[in-house]
Amino acid sequence: MPYGSLSLPTRIYLLAWDTGRNRITGAPDLHLAVRACALAELAQRRLVTDVDGIVTPVFGARTGEPALDGLLELIEESRPRTWRGWMTHKARDTRAAVRDQLVSEGYLRAERTRVFGIFPARRYELQRAGYVEVLHAEALAVLHGPVPVSEVPEGDAALVVCAATGKLRGVVPGKDRRRYSDRIDELTDRSGASAPGLPEVMRALRKALASAVSSAEAARSSSGGGGGG
Repeated sequence: MPYGSLSLPTRIYLLAWDTGRNRITGAPDLHLAVRACALAELAQRRLVTDVDGIVTPVFGARTGEPALDGLLELIEESRPRTWRGWMTHKARDTRAAVRDQLVSEGYLRAERTRVFGIFPARRYELQRAGYVEVLHAEALAVLHGPVPVSEVPEGDAALVVCAATGKLRGVVPGKDRRRYSDRIDELTDRSGASAPGLPEVMRALRKALASAVSSAEAARSSSGGGGGG
């Protein structure tokens, strides 16, 4: 994608925005997709690895990006966890860090408001709709082709896999997940093409995200509640 300066978790957060409504839509489990993208980027940078199913960091390594480094620090300081464990543990913290970074870089604007006129809160508005529209078009091109999977950059492959598996319906609706399921499988392996063993890590990460999303959906179904990005 031409806008590669942003990390995977910041890009997937932006992909969840509906530029017409200027709000996040169709992404009840955005925090899980954001966490998956953060783990995917750390894995692609070889800053976390899989040791007998446990996510293992390179201690002391940092990227210079607040959201990624915050997750690295959390992994270092916490008890060992599997990919599934890290998909959900304090995942909303990563989403909040990504959102704050996008505010500081001018992609979002934060405004103070009050809920029911009483409780202080913040409202966020998208500032670079054109960027998001191009980002969305590029993601769809990765999913639909006709560019061969072997020519898709690994980061872009991971982004689309996480958007599809995380069920960001504004990017990959259910019909596209089914129609392009084989290509999504290929993109999963492509996202780990740079190093031996990395395709297996990306498949494990995708499986963990799918499991976490299914659990979240089941919880909402049983409680009758909704979700939010």
